[in-house]
Parts: sequence; C-alpha cells; structure tokens
Amino acid sequence: MKSPKSGQLSAKEGYDLADHFLACAKLGRYLTVASDKRFFITDDFQDKNVIHEAAAIAAIYSKDNLVAEAALMPLSSEATKLTGSVREKYEKLFYLIEKQALSEDVRKTAKSIVELRFRDAEIRDIEFELGNRISPARIRYRQFLNIIKLLIDKKLTSEIFIEEFREFTQDVAGKLDFGIYSFCLDSMFRSLEIPDTLKKLLISEIINFPTFIRRELISNVLSYPGLTLDFLKYVETFIEQKLEPAIVIEIGLLKDLKLRRFSMEEINNLANQSGLTVLH
Repeated sequence: MKSPKSGQLSAKEGYDLADHFLACAKLGRYLTVASDKRFFITDDFQDKNVIHEAAAIAAIYSKDNLVAEAALMPLSSEATKLTGSVREKYEKLFYLIEKQALSEDVRKTAKSIVELRFRDAEIRDIEFELGNRISPARIRYRQFLNIIKLLIDKKLTSEIFIEEFREFTQDVAGKLDFGIYSFCLDSMFRSLEIPDTLKKLLISEIINFPTFIRRELISNVLSYPGLTLDFLKYVETFIEQKLEPAIVIEIGLLKDLKLRRFSMEEINNLANQSGLTVLH
C-alpha cells in the first residue's frame, strides 16, 4: 500500500466512501480509502471535504480506535454550526454512535460531546487530547525509521533489529494509526536492501499478532510485486503450517482482493459460500 500521507482525497477516492467503509466492515477489515491503495489514518479526517456519512460509518465500525475517534471531529465541528431540526439529526447520530460504536473510547467521547452540547471549546479540548495521545507514538515511529536505516547500512545485526522491532510494536500498540504501522512494514518488505532472511524473521513475529492485524499484514506481503519467489513460497508454507486452514483461506482471499482479482462484493460472497464468519 502507498504512503499514508494525508491530504485532500480525489473525487474518485471520495466517491461512495460510506458504502466502501461498510464493505470493509463486512469483511472485518481496517478501513481503506476508496481506491484501496492505503489504509485510512487520523489525518484524513482533517480534510474539510470529508464525507460526513463516511465519517459516521468510520466512527462506528473502524477497528482502529484512533481513526474512529478522529472521525468524530468533523461531525462535531459541523454540529456546532447547525440549529433546529438539522442539529437534532446530528444529535441523534451521536446517540447512535454512542450505542453502536465498536470502540468504547468512541462511545464515551460521543456521549461526552452530546452532554457538552457540542460546544467549540470542549470539542477543541477533545481534539487536543487525541493529538497528545498520537504524537508520542509518531515520534517513536520516526525513531524506529532510524533503526531501519542502521539495519540497511549494516550497522545492526538481525537479532538486535528484531528486538528493536518488538519494542517498537509494544510501544505504539493502540497509539499509532494502523495505516502508519502497516506502511512501515510495507517499506521493509518491499526494500531490496533488507535480506529475505530478516523478512522471514519479521513474518515469524507477525504470525503471533491479533487475527485482524495479522490477516491484513500478511495478505499485504503476499500481494507485493517484486518479492522473490523463494520468499513468497516460504510465507505461504509457513502460514499453512502455523495457522488454521480457514484463516489461511481468509488471508488468500484478502490477497486476491489486493491484487484486484476480486471485488469486495465478490470476496464477501465467496466468504458466505465458504462459511468464513470471521470475515464478516
């Protein structure tokens, strides 16, 4: 997937974004931009053109709690400008988010915003608090990029690098956008300067990650162009040995989706036919 750099989404990327988010949610995926080129990150909700229906879906269904919380911000800011029946609709939307959001933090924040009557000062405080949680993880991410450079410059052994990777992963868990973490791993697996032996060690770490994270990351690896056939065969064999057959099938379906072999609707239908309930 491409760099998670924020900025205005193109008209094509913004098209039917709410429906796209729902399709991601049905497959148990982390939310991606409509083109599916990268995962959505918190910065994307700073775009003034973000579709509010999509933001509402993201607040409810995003598996990345930070993205879900960030999705509340454009909705809150819009509600402060409204009056009458239109404002009441936004209040009802926040009540819905409070009841149905996957994230407990989002439910609490939505409730707090309603109780504070969408006041500007309180919303800015919530944005500031969210930023304070995100910033240290992004600093830690930039520090880890220096570790990767040391590895590429052959100033670090594979063993020490894997220890650094474990510490980095533990430090940023739940505090760094999944899209940024995923991009970090994408860069390592795509790099021609990082040997396959180390990439195999990284796969051995990822195999122990939580189900949804592991599924996205490994299917990413299997869909990269330019990787050696030996390495791809190793990954396929390794996951077949370590994971349940149904989970291997799920990873394969996501790989085919990312390679544009199937649409999300077709993947959803295949999952239904195969009884892969985890994909929903």
